[in-house]
Amino acid sequence: MADAELLLLDSSIRLWVVLPIVLITFSVGLIRHYLSRLLQGERRVELEQLSDSQVLNRSRFLREHGKYIPRQSFIMRKHFFNDAESGFFKKTKRKVVPKNPMTDPSMLTNMMKGNLTNVLPMILIGGWINWAFSGFVTTKVPFPLTLRFKPMLQRGIELVSLDASWVSSASWYFLNVFGLRSMYSLILGQDNAADQSRILQDQMMGAAMSMPPDTNKAFKAEWEALEIVAHHWALESVEEELMRKDLNLEEFYSKEQPREMF
Repeated sequence: MADAELLLLDSSIRLWVVLPIVLITFSVGLIRHYLSRLLQGERRVELEQLSDSQVLNRSRFLREHGKYIPRQSFIMRKHFFNDAESGFFKKTKRKVVPKNPMTDPSMLTNMMKGNLTNVLPMILIGGWINWAFSGFVTTKVPFPLTLRFKPMLQRGIELVSLDASWVSSASWYFLNVFGLRSMYSLILGQDNAADQSRILQDQMMGAAMSMPPDTNKAFKAEWEALEIVAHHWALESVEEELMRKDLNLEEFYSKEQPREMF
């Protein structure tokens, strides 16, 4: 007989294990969000970087939506960016100085704050839940799984005969850590510090994010992308289309409507 027919969960597990873990995980996420906001320092944005980003956005908008302006206007804007002698992308050269995170005290401080608000609470709360709710089987996923999922879903329970679809209390905590991101986005907004999956992704990309982008390479790539764009005016025959629609509407309303039959 299958394990699903033999194993019955006590209804008290829902009130004393499943729901408390959900509430604890959600509350810790809220506390982590507001604590990160308190510890987060002011980000200094240089005027040159802001100006360069706006120029790149303007060039990208011209490439994507240039078909809605006349040809002369498109050529004039393209000349401002891509002219061989006076074009912005040709004459502008930025000096890129890479920062060393080991010598920058602000980066080290931000790294320590991130570990304090993200990594440490996850380790402490996860260890406490693993100790307080050890040995509980909380729920079961509604579809069959292979044995490869047992180490992920049944952490803390060493039962070879138990079906892989059952979830232990420790695994239930980690599922809530990464599964409550929709609730955090709904309550705290998209840019929140409670989403653990986004935090871990930012930490994995920390080495790449710590280095400033090469503005000269970005200008060169945008110059090449804009250089091959050809103008095709999408509003060339818009007046004829509007006149034809007006004539169709006049013809429709001028027709005699049939009388109602009683």
